[in-house]
Amino acid sequence: MATRRLTRETAFALVAILLLAFNLRPVATSVGPVLELITADLQMDDALAGVLTSLPSLSFAVFGAFAPALSERIGVHRTIGLALAALIVGQVARAWVPNSWSFLLLSVLALGGMALANVLIPTLVRLHFPRRIGLATSLYSLSLTLGTAVAGAVTYPLAQQLGGWRAAFTAITLVAIAALLCWLPMLRYAPRKGSAGSRKGQYSLRDVARTGRGWAMVVMFAIQSGQAYTVFGWLPSIYIDAGLDPTAAGLMLGITTGVGVVPAFLIPMHAARVGEPVGLFLSIMAFLVAGYVGLLLAPTVVPWLWAIFLALGISSFPLILALLGMRAKTTSGTAVLSGFTQSVGYLLATTSPLLVGVLRGATGSFAFPIGLQLILIIPMTIVGVRCCRTWFIEDELAPTSSTSD
Repeated sequence: MATRRLTRETAFALVAILLLAFNLRPVATSVGPVLELITADLQMDDALAGVLTSLPSLSFAVFGAFAPALSERIGVHRTIGLALAALIVGQVARAWVPNSWSFLLLSVLALGGMALANVLIPTLVRLHFPRRIGLATSLYSLSLTLGTAVAGAVTYPLAQQLGGWRAAFTAITLVAIAALLCWLPMLRYAPRKGSAGSRKGQYSLRDVARTGRGWAMVVMFAIQSGQAYTVFGWLPSIYIDAGLDPTAAGLMLGITTGVGVVPAFLIPMHAARVGEPVGLFLSIMAFLVAGYVGLLLAPTVVPWLWAIFLALGISSFPLILALLGMRAKTTSGTAVLSGFTQSVGYLLATTSPLLVGVLRGATGSFAFPIGLQLILIIPMTIVGVRCCRTWFIEDELAPTSSTSD
């Protein structure tokens, strides 16, 4: 991997990683389009439906925290293999269970596999593409975004064509099975001393929790994810409340998700090229402010423009993915930084859309929830600038032994 030339081996690894990334959201985003069908079929009440919609973020928080330790024990490639197997078994099995509790338990299995793999992808990028972190992150970020969009777009039509949500879930799993088959040859990679998968010289999430930079990444990630949850969950309601009809409001969300594909590919490459993407980050924050201000002051004047600004404003996600690979010197450092950032960050992020609902219910207006999102941009900007400066998590940690790759 010392050469910059893309060999057959690295090309296959890239294909395997891209297929993996494509499958890291459908298990979560396939539920929304057919949620009413699921709740009716399984006689699921509103409380259980609320639990179901909160499971993805909770799974990221809980299972993501175990990813670094598990990869140290059995190796990052074997951990990914187990994650894909859990995702497939959980997704297929939950499609054919007769009751809501079985569906929820198997959803936890599928989402747990998704969470494990999600945390470890930056480690794979550093391991297989140490000289191409920006390009590899751009490609897998694009694949992840496309997987999210495709699952959201095709699940309901598949349910109509195939006779129900159960058949649709099964059909969607075929892509994950292809990813697992493609991943099997990757299992030949044995754990190396000083890399994720070795029992010696490893850092832990507790080590990262003692660092200021680690918490800065958590705050940046948590606010970003909270903003994204808020936009994806509440944007149509905000537009409808402002006077747009439901069809137009849904189109605005479609614009937001569609526009997000472009920065998902371009941002990580730019970040890796410049090293300190402070200017890029501040530009992203400016778009986010403009989008929220537009929603607050004139939501129906040029609604498509605010949707575009918001899409660009929440595109700090691919930037954070790039930083997870850029701000560590070793695969062990990458694994624990990613695990700590995402597990704690996702847990904190779940409060953002909840607060939007509470404030909306208490005030009868979306003005206060939007104002809250604007206020949260301030601490995100402060810690984000710090995270975009050059630093390495290993410099703040106290290793027990060598961690060099």
